[in-house]
Amino acid sequence: MSKSLPYSMKDVHYDNAKFRQRSVSQVVSQVLLTSNGKRDCLKCSTGKFLVLLMICGLAYLVLANKSAVHPVSSGIAKNDGSKEGENLPIHGSGRFRRFWRKPPRLPPRLSPDEIISRNRSIQESMKRKEPEWVARQQKVKDAFIHAWSGYKAYAMGYDELMPLSRRGVDGLGGLGATVIDSLDTAMIMGADEVVYEAGSWIEKHLTGRIEEKGQVNLFETTIRVLGGLLSAYHLSGGDQGRIPEHKGPKPSVYLENARNLADRLLTAFTESPSDIPYSDVVLREKSAHPAPDGLSSTAEAATVQLEFNYLSYLTGDAKYSVEAMKVLQHIKTLPKVEGLVPIYINPQSGHFSGDNIRLGSRGDSYYEYLIKVWLQQKGTNFSYLYDMYVEAIKGVRHLLVRKSSPNGLVFVGELPYGKEGGFSPKMDHLVCFLPGTLALGATKGLTKERAMRENLLTFEDMENLKLAEDLAKTCVEMYSVTSSGLAPEIAYFNIEQGDSEGGPNGGNKSSKYLNDIIIKPADSHNLLRPETVESLFVLYRITGDSKYREWGWQIFEAFEKYTKIDSGGYTSLDDVTVIPPRRRDKMETFFLGETLKYIYLLFSNSTTFPLDEYVFNTEAHPIPVIPRSR
Repeated sequence: MSKSLPYSMKDVHYDNAKFRQRSVSQVVSQVLLTSNGKRDCLKCSTGKFLVLLMICGLAYLVLANKSAVHPVSSGIAKNDGSKEGENLPIHGSGRFRRFWRKPPRLPPRLSPDEIISRNRSIQESMKRKEPEWVARQQKVKDAFIHAWSGYKAYAMGYDELMPLSRRGVDGLGGLGATVIDSLDTAMIMGADEVVYEAGSWIEKHLTGRIEEKGQVNLFETTIRVLGGLLSAYHLSGGDQGRIPEHKGPKPSVYLENARNLADRLLTAFTESPSDIPYSDVVLREKSAHPAPDGLSSTAEAATVQLEFNYLSYLTGDAKYSVEAMKVLQHIKTLPKVEGLVPIYINPQSGHFSGDNIRLGSRGDSYYEYLIKVWLQQKGTNFSYLYDMYVEAIKGVRHLLVRKSSPNGLVFVGELPYGKEGGFSPKMDHLVCFLPGTLALGATKGLTKERAMRENLLTFEDMENLKLAEDLAKTCVEMYSVTSSGLAPEIAYFNIEQGDSEGGPNGGNKSSKYLNDIIIKPADSHNLLRPETVESLFVLYRITGDSKYREWGWQIFEAFEKYTKIDSGGYTSLDDVTVIPPRRRDKMETFFLGETLKYIYLLFSNSTTFPLDEYVFNTEAHPIPVIPRSR
């Protein structure tokens, strides 16, 4: 038995004895033989009379109980539905039996050995279900290989596949984004042939592309290409000096290309007059310039730090981290609205532009990287990031969280004109990153059970974890409410009391939330986005609640049913509210890089990428937490 337990086996036996059932005769004898008042009571005639009366009464009740037993036994033995058996409940002694009913007893305390045995039984029961999840995981891997096969056949080397017209298109600068976004997914799934094909393409073609291509977006190129290369380097054993377990080039190929690319992307920082980078870079010229409107997205400027920090760690060259971290250090000094920030920032002045506050497009990953960069650098002097995160989440709870009508779905809205303007009940699917981020911020990547056991959760952490679970349910209902079972790009929520016909709905008449969620025709498309399954993955890892796995499987089945293209690949949809949904001719890189990866990991065991040892960048590329010693 563990020495840390505050009780011994003697205590256990004593507690169990307290609740052990005793006969009537044992009760009477104990009362008579142990009562301290026995001697005084028997000295007087009144006492003698009361004792005699008590004994007679108890004897009568015992005899009455015994007399009631025989008819019951007889009725059970006959078991023939006779009248006698039917009248058993009102037999003469029934009233006394009810009077003499035994009081409820607390269960005996289990010994430590019994507790261990019980927990082992629960774990074994869970393991018996694992084969089902392993089989489902294989189906996700099959889907990934099907998606890759279409890309390889019709678009190899292009950024994206157009699966209906069976051709490729360059919409992200022409660096072969799908190849690089997919590589670490293939490594994680053990799809060795895909690893070899993608790795070989990178070794042969990527250096030339980086040196010859023109304009790329700093943010998209960092999270997809730079992040993908760094993750592939780590997973192939590059930062640990191991011989690669996967087929393909040496790990150094990935790091060399990452560094070559990052040196060119750095011009977005160094050519800006402020600490806020320009949005666009011309790779072949090693130059940068602002977007046509002169503004940068707040999320884009503040969502490159994980990647540049890790590159500095790998190369020993601090310049990447120094330039990227200037952005967050600068934003720290700017005025905010209860920790919330507008979605645009001016790289010329370094100040925010406009009042639009939202956690959807152009705002989302700013909040995500506050907590993730702090987790990556935990133990260093970046505690201000955690403080900014905590303040921002308080602002979200106070200003943006509402409940829908009539059924009370919790959602996060927007402030298009700032705090003093009106509230908009609009929620992008992109906002569904937030449940996972809230859970991660609450437990710091630990399981909820461990965090509670080690007394690490504050009341505020518990509130945020509850909000995470409520929002995850809302995100899943955005899928369930539609005819196709797939979520729209944007949803609005009915907040008018008593208004059950707030606008166009998702089409699933059996959904309880049909009148809570409004889906406008312009917003009903689906781009194969990953944010909901990302949050389901994080919440399952943290809470252990299997409902998140079940929800993820439902979403995967809907993708399989309505977006799979027989010739290879998967396609975005024009309208998820009708059956069959109209198809768009596009497979986004993040379907392979994020969506399928998160569903696959949702069905994996918790030792695969522990959340206290890895952070996933906003494109789902796993990056290890930087050791404190270096």
